[in-house]
Amino acid sequence: MKRRTFLAGLGAVGTSVVAAPAILRAQAPITLNGAVQFNDDHAFTKALVRFEERVKALYGKPINFTLHKNSSLGLEKQYFEYMSQGRAVDYGIVSPAHMSTFAKAAPFIDAPFVFRDIGHMNMVVEKNLLKSIADDVENRAEVRLIGHAGGGTRNIFANKSIKNLAEIKGLKIRVQGAPIWSRTFSAVGMSPTVIAYNEVYNAIQNNVIQAGENEAAGVEAMKFYEVAPNLIMTQHAVSIRPICFSMKTMKALPKDLQDAIMVAGKEAGDFGRQLESSEDGAKLETLEKAGRLKRIPFEDRAAMKKLVDPVMAAYAKEIGAEDIYKQIEGV
Repeated sequence: MKRRTFLAGLGAVGTSVVAAPAILRAQAPITLNGAVQFNDDHAFTKALVRFEERVKALYGKPINFTLHKNSSLGLEKQYFEYMSQGRAVDYGIVSPAHMSTFAKAAPFIDAPFVFRDIGHMNMVVEKNLLKSIADDVENRAEVRLIGHAGGGTRNIFANKSIKNLAEIKGLKIRVQGAPIWSRTFSAVGMSPTVIAYNEVYNAIQNNVIQAGENEAAGVEAMKFYEVAPNLIMTQHAVSIRPICFSMKTMKALPKDLQDAIMVAGKEAGDFGRQLESSEDGAKLETLEKAGRLKRIPFEDRAAMKKLVDPVMAAYAKEIGAEDIYKQIEGV
């Protein structure tokens, strides 16, 4: 049995967290450390709290959880690396884009236009069509995907009004680090660039970029509406955010706790998708009524998807995900 003990102070985002396992005394309860970029109000945080509650209920023995919020341990990319290394973070929610270093196919499940809507994504998850990608991530990174949260519809927030493909040409937009995001946004005519999530606000404020893309929960939590109040309703993606668990930690835990973690992970993922998808529209309506952002209908969503489709098909072939892509489209 292990716990993670932090040996160094936590500085600015990007600073390495130095941590090492310490052997517990025989009678001491296990402690698991989680990490999330957001505060108590965010759906990701609530999903991880639900995970903690369900593990405790299912396990039925003393166990401690420490959930580090508000990016206090860095960003999701760091969380995934820590879990892979078996230090500092035992569980967390991570965008598939940050798994690409280990498994090229991982970001595919979160790419633009993979899911038609939240109902489609729920069916894909329930049919376990993402298992081969999850297995690849586990084999290469030693991180298990124990549930799938997310469920927010992603739109473009920008510092100018955009209604169609002609107006979106050349838009300097921040995208996630996985190559598929740059490829698809370039195919639409935008000028994508990879910037750390916590730097997007300042980058727009300083005219380094003009826009970013996110679901309602992210726009609200990061206050992107303050520098980019135009929300272009491209509805280009439905986010999927795996709940991850370090296999180095998992292997050191008793079997009954491992079983509880697996059941609780799925339940927490299901809870997270339902929560975020149900909150999505309400958050945007509240922000718009408060005068913080303006939702702008996008006239060319179908044409946008048509431009992206061949890029997605080529990428699926490149990473060996053609069968998965066909299965998802066929649901």
